[in-house]
Amino acid sequence: MTSPRTRIDRTGLGLAALGRPAYINLGRDGALPADRSVPALRAATHEVLDDAYLAGVRQVDVARSYGLAEDFLASWLRERGHRDVLVSSKWGYAYVGDWRLDAEVHEAKEHSLGRFRTQWTESTGLLGAAISLYQVHSLTPDSPLFTDEPLLEALAELAASGVRVGFSTSGPAQADVVRRASALEVAGQRVFTAVQSTWNVLEPSVGEALAEVREAGFTVLLKETLANGRLVVDPPEQVRAAAAAHGVGPDAIAVAAALAQPWADTVLIGPSSRAQLASNLDGTKAALSGAELAALAEPAENAEAYWARRSSLQWR
Repeated sequence: MTSPRTRIDRTGLGLAALGRPAYINLGRDGALPADRSVPALRAATHEVLDDAYLAGVRQVDVARSYGLAEDFLASWLRERGHRDVLVSSKWGYAYVGDWRLDAEVHEAKEHSLGRFRTQWTESTGLLGAAISLYQVHSLTPDSPLFTDEPLLEALAELAASGVRVGFSTSGPAQADVVRRASALEVAGQRVFTAVQSTWNVLEPSVGEALAEVREAGFTVLLKETLANGRLVVDPPEQVRAAAAAHGVGPDAIAVAAALAQPWADTVLIGPSSRAQLASNLDGTKAALSGAELAALAEPAENAEAYWARRSSLQWR
């Protein structure tokens, strides 16, 4: 009989905020090293990975566009010798920021067969068999993937080899994309069996669709559970009240709310420092009541408005 998964078992560490010198997360500036050189951020990433592993976290999420996140993770795994870490990565965006905070463009999107093949080779060149889930990065309604038969066949071939294949979503149409992409098939077999979507107390609109695909057998991962730091630097009153009641930070309440969703297999956190990690992980210990969860549903924003504000966040 399989033991039920604990909250720490369901928590994954995302390296979007540590793998590159600039990102859109709020509340990140003071957490990162003053020196944002490659060696400094590699060391900071290894420290956070060490603390997460010690706390029991065994899932790490990266992407080709997260700067050197795959490289940082690969060197950590190699140096520590861990064999029990589940790695998910993503393809479709390329990092083009040239390690500059003031770059005009930090990442470039392309959902094509050529990019998939190139980036799969790059990802496995660093992480090898450690990758258990490979995802299309930020699938949106206008992606050419939906009608690109050679690309879908290549993804299906990867899935047939034993690597779980999934997709992540962004934007106000997340629910539509989840339902549409989950139905894609090649030769009668599903192309995708996992999905990673943005869900937080400000943007819960994809929840019903995620529950549906979870019931159909998909693995569900939640990302941006702190709303890119908005729930930390400017939390709604309902989040503040729950944080005070549980003696934790607002970030922990945001994480706890995500973990309370029964259809969520993995809740990703993306700390920029060891202190932020420790504060985020307090969310694995905060058991929210039904009344608290109902109150935390109140600050939800219109999806269009939420994503418009997110798109206005500056890389820093």
